[in-house]
Amino acid sequence: MNAYRNGQSVSPMLSLSQSDHAGRHRTAVRINAGSRMLAAAVLFALFALIFSGCAPSYDLLNLTVPASVQVEQFSPEARLCADQFITHDLPHITTTEDGIIRMYEANGAGVAINDLDNDGDLDLVLGNYDNPNSIFWNLGNLNFRQEPMPVGRTRAVTAVDVDGDGWTDLALTRVGGAINFWRNRGAELAADAPGRFIQEFVSGLAKPAYAMDWADLDADGDLDAVTASYDIGLLTELGNEYLLKDEAGVYIHWNEAGEFRAQRLAEEAQALAIALWDEDGDGRLDLLVGNDFALPDQFWRNHAAGWQLASIFPETTHSTMSFDLADVDNSGRTALFASDMKPPDTNPETMRAWAPLMEAEHPPLPAGDPQRMENMLLVADQDGAFQNFGRDRQLDATGWSWASLFGDLDQDGQLDLYIVNGFAESTTFAHMADHELVEQNQALRNTGGRFERMPDWGLGSERGGRGAAQGDLDGDGDLDIVVNNLRGNAQLFENRLCGGASLQVELRQPGSANPAAIGATAFLETPAGRLRRDVRVTRGYLSSDPGQLHFGFPAETQPRLLLIRWPDGQWSTVSGPASGQRLTVSRTDLGQE
Repeated sequence: MNAYRNGQSVSPMLSLSQSDHAGRHRTAVRINAGSRMLAAAVLFALFALIFSGCAPSYDLLNLTVPASVQVEQFSPEARLCADQFITHDLPHITTTEDGIIRMYEANGAGVAINDLDNDGDLDLVLGNYDNPNSIFWNLGNLNFRQEPMPVGRTRAVTAVDVDGDGWTDLALTRVGGAINFWRNRGAELAADAPGRFIQEFVSGLAKPAYAMDWADLDADGDLDAVTASYDIGLLTELGNEYLLKDEAGVYIHWNEAGEFRAQRLAEEAQALAIALWDEDGDGRLDLLVGNDFALPDQFWRNHAAGWQLASIFPETTHSTMSFDLADVDNSGRTALFASDMKPPDTNPETMRAWAPLMEAEHPPLPAGDPQRMENMLLVADQDGAFQNFGRDRQLDATGWSWASLFGDLDQDGQLDLYIVNGFAESTTFAHMADHELVEQNQALRNTGGRFERMPDWGLGSERGGRGAAQGDLDGDGDLDIVVNNLRGNAQLFENRLCGGASLQVELRQPGSANPAAIGATAFLETPAGRLRRDVRVTRGYLSSDPGQLHFGFPAETQPRLLLIRWPDGQWSTVSGPASGQRLTVSRTDLGQE
């Protein structure tokens, strides 16, 4: 196994730490939550949710289910302050077959962050195209041990407990193929033993997949899968075989006792992104597929009688690259951000670089076409009608944008936005040096629903990133970022912004087929308002974040109440959460793992 320090081979591990910082204290206490919480507090919070318009129509008499809470305290001295992110290179480079980047090879690969060995630290998985994927085992204090995976040609990377045994598995999509499943061997192995993941065939997961997501779509307690193909890539890769098989498109894969049954929703797709969320508040997750090129994005509502194709957006991105969902103004309304391609400015140099692409690949759209070649921030009003606020909030033009992720990077109670940019391809940018459009990644600070660029944060890498994910990798309470670059080292951006405080929440359902509580929502009541976070698998571009929910807020803020809506619509409450804590909230009414 390879190990590096600042690019130099040193030992069987990778150390990114520039200082000894202690991380979090792992001593834990247990307290009860749920039935012991004050009913008045629960009622107040629930009615507040209803009046804000963000609560679904669940039975309010079913106020709480019992839960236990494990508390871990962060060390105050662990969070280092430099008022910027510190960049660390990872010894992983996503490469193409001969170094020449051709169309569709340029799409790169994703990254996943999750705790793969149940030691409390978040590990990394980075996809690759021509070389093996990489697992980086987190040893603490930004020390990592790299382990290659014997698989490449990877697109999407998700870390998710598919079989519900309490250990996080890996599900990958690959060029020209179906989901590639790697089961976590869990307790079969010692904590530091190699070969933790073993490739296994899963019956029913056989349709060509590029983008994917996981959730309990039929409320039976286990995780189903959604996949969508990238048809132009399949045609390039498989030719007539792709045409004859007629298996492309959008599929729901229903989990039936560990075997999957495929249901086809669409016969074609150019999917780079998938989003699952309860758009209409009926307790069922709906589906949005983001398509590249001129194929419009596709939205289905999940009704009791089946999936229904619907048109809910007044306009959409033209070549949708990624999605993320968040309550960006703490109003109770979920906003959808979709990334696309649009020059970040109108400087002559920028326009010269973009001109051949704009003329050849993107002619003017016909009148009445709802697609626009720009980023969009789509928000529903009180009547459920969506409007695009991308231009109004100056989010429409950030470059050739791939991953887009919301997260409270400066811990002020507002969700910021990080966007990964750049492109390289031998024909599209033949007029550019190294056939590459070099652009900076964009960090945009949320100032109350509007966004301002923050170059001083140190996140303006020009490496040509694709997939990205966020998580607290050094245990100091804030969000770090990992980006999987094409033709350059992957990067870990260590968060050393100053100020703010945080609370982390991990939701568990021991004894269920969905132990990580995918589909749950947590609401944190603070004096300044209500913060919302959702447990989801796929975010951004072909990547997945951990289920560990991060709430940032000003240092002087004292949270009042944590309200949890579980995937089955039940509720639990935790009173008196404090900053500097990581809470593991576990339901106790479902049995034990």
